[in-house]
Amino acid sequence: MARDGIGHVKDNIVLYGALVANVGIAVAKFVAAGITGSSSMLTEGVHSLVDSGNQVLLLYGQHRSRRAPDAAHPFGYGRELYFWAFVVAILIFAVGAGVSVYEGWLHVVAPEPLRDPTVNYVVLGIAVLLEGMSWAIAVREFDRTRGADTWWRSIRRSKDPAGFIVLFEDSAALAGLAMAGIGVWASHHYSDPRIDGVASIAIGCVLGAVAILLAREAKGLLIGESAAPVIVDTVWRIMDDHRAIVAVNHVRTIHTAPDAVFVAISADFEDDLAMGEAETLIEEMESALKGAVREITSVYIRPEKRENAVVQQRFA
Repeated sequence: MARDGIGHVKDNIVLYGALVANVGIAVAKFVAAGITGSSSMLTEGVHSLVDSGNQVLLLYGQHRSRRAPDAAHPFGYGRELYFWAFVVAILIFAVGAGVSVYEGWLHVVAPEPLRDPTVNYVVLGIAVLLEGMSWAIAVREFDRTRGADTWWRSIRRSKDPAGFIVLFEDSAALAGLAMAGIGVWASHHYSDPRIDGVASIAIGCVLGAVAILLAREAKGLLIGESAAPVIVDTVWRIMDDHRAIVAVNHVRTIHTAPDAVFVAISADFEDDLAMGEAETLIEEMESALKGAVREITSVYIRPEKRENAVVQQRFA
């Protein structure tokens, strides 16, 4: 179902907030790096620039994923968002982490003379403020959807990569700002500009770790993950409680988009059901499932004798 622009902006408030913050921060960091010659500040500028590009890619992925189903893609294009999430992870690793480590290494082997760090401190303070605001928005939105789950469990179960990618990026950005600040201070305190390069390498390592985690989560979504256990259990309960069902053989689910689930069910029906009656009952079951779980968009129910079916335990 089509939604208006206001609805899309509301859904993407985390991405838009992060994009605005990162563009402003990137400009400020590059200016500061040009004035002071700080390696860690240049690295942080690249980091913010990559993050800005990542938000654009995720917004593009969300736009593409909303296309209606067609003959080539009968279940829609929802999983295209997972592809762009994987691209984002690769960019963070290849560009963000790679440039950070390379730039840091150059400043370790060929350190530049120290300059007045005042501009760096001002920019770092502004960056912490803006990144903190973006991080707070991401935390609030993610906390709103995670329910009683722990943070890590909720991230592992999340089917919407936009939310946890921004959360990871902003967390890494705040850690990187702390490292950059320590690197700038320590390099001047100990009169050793190589420390600033070491800070840049440390920032690159943090980005690399974040990229690996994001790639792992995006890969799982791209390959195809089942719905949350509560959805599977609801489907199983509705089918198991139906008067015409002798036994539920198995329930298989897969996300075709963050908010769309395809369900395939094998069930043993009563032997005395007429074909016309069975068709009517299956339609009723499909309506009941879609009414109980809003994420269910497609249902396939296969009548199958239990002795001939692959049987799955309900809580497996």
